[in-house]
Amino acid sequence: MNIELFIAKKIASGGLVGKKLAGPVIKVATLGIILGMVVMIISLAVGFGFKGEIREKISGFASHIQIMSYDYNYSPETNPITIDSSLEESIQEIEGVSYVQRFATKPGIIKANELIQGVVLKGVDSSYDWEFIQSILVEGRLPVFTDSIRSDEVLVSEDIARLLNLSVGDDIRMYFIQDRALARRFTITGIYNSHFPEYDKLFAFVDLRHIQKLNGWEANQISGYEVGVTSFDLMHPVNDAIYYLTSARIEENGTMLRNRTIEQLQPQIFGWLDLLDTNVYVILVLIILVASFNMISGILILILERTNMIGILKALGAEDWSLRKVFVYLSGFIIGRGLLWGNIIGILLCIVQHYTQIITLDPSSYYLSTVPIYITPLDLFLLNAGVLFITMGMMLGPSYLVSRILPVRAIRFN
Repeated sequence: MNIELFIAKKIASGGLVGKKLAGPVIKVATLGIILGMVVMIISLAVGFGFKGEIREKISGFASHIQIMSYDYNYSPETNPITIDSSLEESIQEIEGVSYVQRFATKPGIIKANELIQGVVLKGVDSSYDWEFIQSILVEGRLPVFTDSIRSDEVLVSEDIARLLNLSVGDDIRMYFIQDRALARRFTITGIYNSHFPEYDKLFAFVDLRHIQKLNGWEANQISGYEVGVTSFDLMHPVNDAIYYLTSARIEENGTMLRNRTIEQLQPQIFGWLDLLDTNVYVILVLIILVASFNMISGILILILERTNMIGILKALGAEDWSLRKVFVYLSGFIIGRGLLWGNIIGILLCIVQHYTQIITLDPSSYYLSTVPIYITPLDLFLLNAGVLFITMGMMLGPSYLVSRILPVRAIRFN
């Protein structure tokens, strides 16, 4: 029989007579663990959810990897590359690649209702992956681009439509300034809203062949390729694999290719997201420390309350480590109960927010309309294991007080 475990259970359940501090102290310590776990689970879920949603929005517009001409032109007026079907097939065969699609860009000015707005036309073809755009479509439908004839349909953002007083079905004229002014007429078929103004106020989607004609390109020339991956974690390995394919290709006119990840294209945004990760980790460390010191104070009180018991057991021959194990076991009961209820409450709150989206945000400030929630079972396991390991480790220090108690004085302790 494990006598230390038996005594710890008796103290935890209030089965040992004596002073009555054990009950309130255990409840307060347990409550501290519960509150700490709830806050940490919500912090992780919101932090991971926010980062995932922002990454999805950015990748939805520009994909995870872009392949373009090897120059240092960062403007929408890009130098063309030649379509290479064999390169597309080679990239598609890389493990983790979900799609390879062609695109071209062209800056222009929309004029409508005596108002003007600068935009970037993004030309895509019939093979374009509309999954993300479909998820943020708020009105109308997606434009239809076929392989037979050039389409005059355009998809604009809600921000642009509001600025220019436009709606689905309206015709707009776009003007392009180059060697000579050019104009094109488009019909709005749909309106999207990603709540990401850096892109919403910039991009409109049109047929790829319009961009090719405006730029004076051949039918086999584009701005570049967009490559999507099945998981964001695979982006860098896939980018490395694409580099080995593109670095060895030089077109007849001497054009070389280069590929860049979305992190390289948008370093400011991803730097900001990394800073958010730091904030979450700081919160976790602080909460774990607070919960641990709360447990330390509770265990010290319980040891002082049981000074007489410790003295009697020492007089009967109990060793210091055996008595320390009693309070380590007691700490385990408190921490275990706190982790159990903390996980139940924290996970339930996350589930409620995920499915009801009851807590909303200001999209103009946070780029999202509701608080996002995302956490995996592995994240929960690692969080619980870390809290258990750290708090139980910190309990070994207070339990050392047991070895400082002398039986003669302890038995007379009041």
